[in-house]
Amino acid sequence: MIYLVGDIQGCCRPFEQLLATLDFSPSRDHLYVLGDLVNRGPDSLGTLRKLRALGGSATCLLGNHDLHMLAVAHGVRKAHRSDTLDTVLGAPDREDWLAWVRHQRLAVHAEGWLMVHAGVLPQWDLAQTLALAGEVEALLRGADLGDFLHQMYGNEPARWEDGLTGADRLRCVVNALTRLRFCAADGTMEFGTKEGAGGAPEGHMPWFDVPGRRTAGTPVAFGHWSTLGLVNRDDLLALDTGCVWGGQLTAARVDGATREIIQVSCPQAQKPGGA
Repeated sequence: MIYLVGDIQGCCRPFEQLLATLDFSPSRDHLYVLGDLVNRGPDSLGTLRKLRALGGSATCLLGNHDLHMLAVAHGVRKAHRSDTLDTVLGAPDREDWLAWVRHQRLAVHAEGWLMVHAGVLPQWDLAQTLALAGEVEALLRGADLGDFLHQMYGNEPARWEDGLTGADRLRCVVNALTRLRFCAADGTMEFGTKEGAGGAPEGHMPWFDVPGRRTAGTPVAFGHWSTLGLVNRDDLLALDTGCVWGGQLTAARVDGATREIIQVSCPQAQKPGGA
């Protein structure tokens, strides 16, 4: 069986409960986790241990919280008061865990689905999305990670151009894949709004509703947007259902035209209002 799972964010016990509910077998099944593996929940290190123990039966994507952990570890960002990363960053084998995180993916196309953490810009088709993700993945795994992390943060450029180079190019890719919710018809990204789809700022819309989006013919699965809630369309799966805020941890079993949504309830680990 193939399962797609929304944001875990260090909520290890609900994740274990979900695996038990699925009767997940590493020898038979495969899990795709759509980013934000850690942070805000009570057991980030336990979550990483559980995911890593699944070996080749789990494919993990990176979200904004996972990149934030790398940035804190490299002294690029200060830890936020609501971070729960100390068990990872204070572990005696922390470098081993950080290396494992660095080698996870930013975009995957498998089982007929394009999977990302947050979104895809309307100018990108499937091939370009995967290629651009690969550019960032190579830097995350390379010797220049520290330099890259120092240049990764910021909201500009807010619009993709094929001629973008250097830090601007990479920052735009990271922002789209790990932070995007709303954008304008021309693909200009907006990062200030965290409401659901009905709270789009003037002149903007959810990224997946932009007319002419070049990935419109490819089913896309993503997390990141807890205020959006579960979206289960033929061409779209939004699976961040706010586990860390006391919602549910959601998995979608996908098998061709057959689909099943499986959820487990989660105790509230954080006050609402985060991303």
